[in-house]
Amino acid sequence: MDDDAPSIVDRALASVQESFIASSGPGGQNVNKVSTAVQLRLNVFALRLSPPVFNRLKTLAGSKMTAKGEIVLTARSYRTQEQNREDARKRLSEMLEEAQRQPKKRKKSRVNRVGKEKRIKAKKNRGAIKANRGKVSRRDW
Repeated sequence: MDDDAPSIVDRALASVQESFIASSGPGGQNVNKVSTAVQLRLNVFALRLSPPVFNRLKTLAGSKMTAKGEIVLTARSYRTQEQNREDARKRLSEMLEEAQRQPKKRKKSRVNRVGKEKRIKAKKNRGAIKANRGKVSRRDW
């Protein structure tokens, strides 16, 4: 993770737009009266991310990212605005931190000479078994 990863998360949380919307789910009659669900909107272009980080964030966000470059997260798991707000902010910061992490490069595996010989021997053996299959002719009886 880069040194400026926490500052990107802080900048993102500072520039996020929150709106409260009517929620479904747990809450009984209260859910019909109070807007408890939180919708966070973050303009990713305003964060000025480097291209590799932006591409990883775009992949992580998937359908949560709009064509205008906004990430829209909706949290409605809890019964209160504060819990939903906390949940949405936590999910956003985790997504940003994950985008900051550079994936490890895959190292090619190499097979040594003994392994190659063993594999070829097994293939030859299998081929011989398959070659012996087939129709039995009258003269083989």
